[in-house]
Amino acid sequence: MTATPRPAIEARLAAAGLPPLPRLAWLELDLDALAANLAALRSLAGGAPVHPVVKADAYGHGAVPISRALAAAGADGLSVAALDEAVELRAAGLDLPIRVMYAIPPEGAAEAARRRITVAAGDLATVGELVAAAEAGGAGSAGADRLSVEIEVETGLGRGGVGPSEVVAVAERIAASPAAELVAIWTHLQASDDEAITARQLERFEEAADAFRDAGLPLPPRHVAASGGLLTGVAGFDGVRPGLSIYGIVPDELADRTLREPGRAAFQPIMSLHARPVRVADLPAGHGVSYGPTFTTKRPSRIATLALGYGDGYARANANRAEALVRGRRVPLVGNVTMDAVMFDVTDVPGTPVGNEDEFVLLGSQGDDRISAEDLARLRTTNTWEVIVQMAGRLPRVYHAAAEAVGLRTLTERRG
Repeated sequence: MTATPRPAIEARLAAAGLPPLPRLAWLELDLDALAANLAALRSLAGGAPVHPVVKADAYGHGAVPISRALAAAGADGLSVAALDEAVELRAAGLDLPIRVMYAIPPEGAAEAARRRITVAAGDLATVGELVAAAEAGGAGSAGADRLSVEIEVETGLGRGGVGPSEVVAVAERIAASPAAELVAIWTHLQASDDEAITARQLERFEEAADAFRDAGLPLPPRHVAASGGLLTGVAGFDGVRPGLSIYGIVPDELADRTLREPGRAAFQPIMSLHARPVRVADLPAGHGVSYGPTFTTKRPSRIATLALGYGDGYARANANRAEALVRGRRVPLVGNVTMDAVMFDVTDVPGTPVGNEDEFVLLGSQGDDRISAEDLARLRTTNTWEVIVQMAGRLPRVYHAAAEAVGLRTLTERRG
């Protein structure tokens, strides 16, 4: 059944007491779907703490509003990739545990300790510099918080961490400092869809645990599973850190896999990309469209211009290949994608001619149809992570809950 058309974005924002958009292209984020995704992941985690990954501006969704919504929905903590991402969340009032999953510059150690941000250690040399900087910055002295450190274990990804034979030396260096404390060890899976590779990694991770036991050291909490591991059955250990799935997208490599219950249908994408035309024009046959041109009309054509482009993360590779939805019908993108504009051929849309009042959906659902991040990824021969993460900060983000607008983020406004 075709859904009832929603009020225009201006009416929805006004009803919520929010300011108007600065442009006619925007992202919408469904916070109810976000909470439901978290609940599904919590079920899969089997009681292990869930620390969703909100790095890269929450995968393009908006780190602060998404983190606030996750905290309200019961997330146990948050995971990021860089110290300043964690500092942004602390500055916004987020008080739940935050971990940084890549090494930080030693100069940031004192601030991390002061803000209660957990950091990663990846080798003996840099952990020494890290704890020395924490000591110099006064961490752990006169009642100040110590620096919380997690050891990443290299089990086969080839990207970071120390080998199982080195974890004890790193742990002892941390323990020797009054300014630092070891709070966890972890690893990251290389191919969660490959049982043999995953089994070898888990064996190496267990070697690290054995090294602690053999040295007579207490084994700290452990975490391994991200989205792929959770969905395919890797044990939760003492915590999980889902990324893509918290945003309602199943990792690409699991497209053909049978997943653990509650299964694929439990995850709903929360991001959609919308626009209204800034011009709709009737062009004669033989008229070029956009730079090049790579498209020339073969008949009299009605062309709608939307004010978004590769400067917003809508890739040039979509040129003459992607589609949008208008009135629930697919229309083709014609001509090259420019930095700030794309054009769609709306000649064949039935009814009154498409006009500036019509809303287009370039990612998401309209009527009975949907354009998914997977669809856009296939067009670009990339993955879904890149499609959503590249949505630029200048695109306004409208946050919804209970089918009503509850927040807005633009370059000049942060409400809700």
